[in-house]
Amino acid sequence: MSANEGIKTKSNYLRGTLLESLANGLTGSVSKDDTQLTKFHGIYQQDDRDIRAERRKKKLEPAYSFMIRVRVPGGVSTVEQWLEMDRIAREHANGTLKLTTRQAFQFHGVIKSNLKTTIREINDSLLDTIAACGDVNRNVMCNPNPDQSRVHGAAQKLAQDISDHLTPRTSAYHEIWLTDGDGEKHKVTKDPEEEVEPIYGKTYLPRKFKTVVAVPPSNDVDIFAHCLGYIAIVENDEIVGYNVTVGGGMGMTHGDKKTFPRLADVMAFCTPEQAVEVAEAVVRVQKEYGNRKERKNARLKYTVENFGLKWFRNAVEERLGYKLEDPRPYHFEHNGDRYGWTQDHHGLWHYTLFIENGRLFDTAENPALTGLREIAKTHNGDFRLTANQNLIISRIEESNKEAIQALLDQYGLDGGQNRTALRRNSMACVALPTCGLSLAESERYLPKLVTGLDDVIEEAGLREDEIVIRMTGCPNGCGRPYLGEIGFVGTNANTYNLYLGAGFAGERLNKLYRRDVKDREIVSILRPIIHDYAQNREEGERFGDFTIRAGYVHATTAGNNFHDNIIEREPEPEPALA
Repeated sequence: MSANEGIKTKSNYLRGTLLESLANGLTGSVSKDDTQLTKFHGIYQQDDRDIRAERRKKKLEPAYSFMIRVRVPGGVSTVEQWLEMDRIAREHANGTLKLTTRQAFQFHGVIKSNLKTTIREINDSLLDTIAACGDVNRNVMCNPNPDQSRVHGAAQKLAQDISDHLTPRTSAYHEIWLTDGDGEKHKVTKDPEEEVEPIYGKTYLPRKFKTVVAVPPSNDVDIFAHCLGYIAIVENDEIVGYNVTVGGGMGMTHGDKKTFPRLADVMAFCTPEQAVEVAEAVVRVQKEYGNRKERKNARLKYTVENFGLKWFRNAVEERLGYKLEDPRPYHFEHNGDRYGWTQDHHGLWHYTLFIENGRLFDTAENPALTGLREIAKTHNGDFRLTANQNLIISRIEESNKEAIQALLDQYGLDGGQNRTALRRNSMACVALPTCGLSLAESERYLPKLVTGLDDVIEEAGLREDEIVIRMTGCPNGCGRPYLGEIGFVGTNANTYNLYLGAGFAGERLNKLYRRDVKDREIVSILRPIIHDYAQNREEGERFGDFTIRAGYVHATTAGNNFHDNIIEREPEPEPALA
């Protein structure tokens, strides 16, 4: 078994020595084993890599801090919860509020001595961090956009129900983080024989598990990138059931062809009443058959890949005790957000804001966090986090629309109207300086790169043409780069693998176009391809489809051929400008 399996087994249902680690004032870190267990509690230990070398020279330990991830099932937050997340970000974290690619809040820069207070205050807002990370089912995503408001309530309820059902039952979270005081009085001594995890058992899952709910024609949650998915089948403005998808996942390891991104398969159709039972059955199959020897091959995608979809469906049905129906027709058109104002069938208004890479903070020129705080004080609807790191100010009454618009104008908040469509469809992971896995910049670099590419986009007359561009600092795929029509994955400092050819609606993986591209080379490499697309595309042809038809890359027809049929190319010369 992998080392993590032993840590989980010995942890007494996720307790480990966390209380002792938290009480140790001689270091800003927790013990090595506890760093794995904190993930189940929604916490990652990190350090500031920008100053790591400097501190090492001074014989100081790394500048440790913690990232805390807050579960927000379906991405829906009340106004009161938004205000609390804003306050916590300013009082306990680094002053920024991060909206993630999976509809969660993240706080960065929380020091160890503030962990218990921060998590307690998060729970006081009726949100929590348990199972936001770790080898369990994580935050359940759901289409939050008002385009499908007539059925959003039902889809959102399913996301919440699955989240509740698959939340770990251990009382360790409450004992460690939510009790008052420290020391012997609250020392965790529960006998592991007294406690039971009815779904997960003491070893939980072999690896992380991600679940989403999509409402066609929007694939904004990138359903095929996740372990388990539900595609709503809508008839007469009601959800009559869901197509169930299994086996998606983005992560891989550079140089290891046994690892690869994989899109989920459409397994079966279930009724709304069966949906939660199906989720548990899928989790149980993965718990029993997932690879616990090699964590690199432990995700559900490899279980489905190795055993086959037919076998996997039979295993799920065996645990359900009944047969599922075959999938029903569906159609996706896009995987982005619809910006600006929209109105639903109740007459309520929704405003979708472009939040570049999901990072909210105040600057003198753009006091975005303050602006949203002022909006929250006058808003009686809710806030919805999107899977593209954007934000919807939702359920705005007609009588309040003018006041909200005035605040949007005052604080320079908009729906991306002044940005190119390329920028509006860009997404990056956090990467440096806090992510310990990052090999290259991502969040701090992508906006600069898009600025350079915007010049090319304007030259080519493509300002309003949507092209999906994504970047991650490592191959683990947190920003879903393998579904970018233009995708970048960090390989070394200022160096990236460049991918082309994903499907616009998230239905096809991209393919490697150039290895180890330096950041200074990217614009010159992409300029001739973008101009070629502008001049020679067919009517309605998307950029990813064009790069395949034009021969820049071969299509990736399945995850297991992601590494095959690579077209190696020399640098393209820049065209002379007219």
